[in-house]
Parts: sequence; C-alpha cells; structure tokens
Amino acid sequence: MSVANINEYMNKLSSLFNWAVKEEIIHRNPTRGLRVMDTRMARDKRLPFESWQLKRIFDAPLYRGCRDDENGYACPGVNRPRRSRFWIPLVALWGGLRQGEICQMLTNDARELDGILCFVVSATEGDGKSLKTAASYRVVPVHPELLRIGFAEYVRDRRRAKDERLFPDLTIDSLGLYSGKFSKWFARFLISCDAAKERTCFHAFRHTFRDGLREAKIDRDIALTLGGWTTSTGTGAVADSYGQGYSPRLLYAAMSAIIYPDLDLSHLHM
Repeated sequence: MSVANINEYMNKLSSLFNWAVKEEIIHRNPTRGLRVMDTRMARDKRLPFESWQLKRIFDAPLYRGCRDDENGYACPGVNRPRRSRFWIPLVALWGGLRQGEICQMLTNDARELDGILCFVVSATEGDGKSLKTAASYRVVPVHPELLRIGFAEYVRDRRRAKDERLFPDLTIDSLGLYSGKFSKWFARFLISCDAAKERTCFHAFRHTFRDGLREAKIDRDIALTLGGWTTSTGTGAVADSYGQGYSPRLLYAAMSAIIYPDLDLSHLHM
C-alpha cells in the first residue's frame, strides 16, 4: 500500500476517534498526528506520459480501427467504436480530470455555459458521485481538440438516447465505483500497446496536463482552478472565497493554449 493510502486510512481512523472523544466514549484520540513519513520527492512519485507513450496509446487499434472495444480492443479491425474506453483517456489528456471524476459523470455534467461546452465537476447528495477535495468542484471547458474529435456530437447522442450517465457502458465494481473496472482495463491496455512504463499509470495524464499548462504559460491560479488542485498547504488563500471565480470564456482561452506538439490526433478528427 502506498504511503498516501496509508495516511488516508489513518485520517479516517482519526476522525472516528475524534467522534469518540466528542461523545465522551474515550478521553483522547490515540491516533492524533499519527502519519507515515513519505521520504520520496513529489516529482518521483508519478511521472507524466512521455511523447512516445502518448503516440502508442492513441495509435493503438482502439483509436485506429479494432475488432471491437470489448475483448477485441487490441486486435486490428474495421470498427471504430467511440464509447468509454475511447473517450476517457482523451478527456483526461485534454481536460486534466481525474479518472474517478470522468467515470462517474452524468450526461448533464457536460453542458454549455456562456455558449461554451464545459465539464461541470460536482457531487451532490443522492447523485452517487464523490470528489476528492473541495477544490475538485470546478468548471472545465472542453478543449478544442476534443471538439474536433467529436465530443460535442457524442454528448448530443447521449442526450438523444436519454442516457443518464455520460458513459453508460461503465458498470460499478464491488466497491460501488465506476472507475474500478476501467482502471484495471487501462493497465492492461498500456501493456497491449507497449506503452507501459514504471511510475506511469492513468494518473500520468494529470501530470501531462499539468506540464501542458506550464508549457502554455497559464497563470498559476487558473491552472490550479482547471486541475482542481489545492495549494501546497492543502488550503486556499482567504481571497479565493471572494468573487465568482473565472468565467468559462477565460478558462476556455487558457485551455485552448494547451498543446502537445509531438502528438498528432488528426486521424481521430470528425
């Protein structure tokens, strides 16, 4: 188990003991401040995808023509299905969304704001969704490259079909997560297209996206907003709670500046 996961479990256990103290069941919280020290540098934990990996991912039969997107996703063929396995890696690369955020999306989470198609990353009681942090609640404009590939048409198809979920072919796992089965599949997919490398997994798309923001010289506050990242202290400045935040048009301009110069996806354009 990773250090981050261990500490997450410890945080939850500590919350339970805090409740017990409040209810006067115990006198003190024995787990208060108890954490495992992570000695690795932040940059050494996960790596972004390298250009050669991205090329192999999006040149795989799934994106060039496959038998089907079930067991035949790695077999060359004439079919070009565009369902969850096709779209989710693309959304992660060009939108920076977390795997769980994408997999749990409802069709209504992709909607126009100020005339711009956006992902509305949110979770409310009863909708079956959850988010990692308070900063995860955000609006992310759909990148122009996703529009060129046909994402707006895909959303319209889901609406016409009256699909509640944006990726209706995904099913929940034993933990009730829509991302669980997809995560295991993606690990196999990386191996199948010879793009697997140590310290890279689906989360590498987030690191690649962050580098894309840096290369485009996007203002740091806007970058943090788009990615749903908190500051290094895990909190935001007091000023962050003032005003209504960045407009969809301003965020779209920032998103449009992100490019991956070594990656050609013209074979996917509609």
